[in-house]
Amino acid sequence: MEAYIYRPNKSVTQSGLAKSGQWILECKSTTARVPEPLMGWTSCGDTLDQVHLKFDSLDAARAFADKKRFSYTVFPAHVRRIKPRNYGDNFCYISPEDEKNT
Repeated sequence: MEAYIYRPNKSVTQSGLAKSGQWILECKSTTARVPEPLMGWTSCGDTLDQVHLKFDSLDAARAFADKKRFSYTVFPAHVRRIKPRNYGDNFCYISPEDEKNT
């Protein structure tokens, strides 16, 4: 069985970083998604598509995948880079020559 291990990004609708420090292991779907004829909802024959296991560290997720003999792909975590700025810089004049040099 093939699985993906990744660390989710923070929600775009929230400013905090809650629930973004965990690593998720999810199984790759083996069947195609098709619309059901009665309701038109998308269905999948593989129920493992719904399973998302959460781990506190990448090593714990890898150890679990190795224990269960899953072949897995690890996607590196996105590192958030914050550019420190001051509120006063919003109103500071920067000449076009100085802007090209930065």
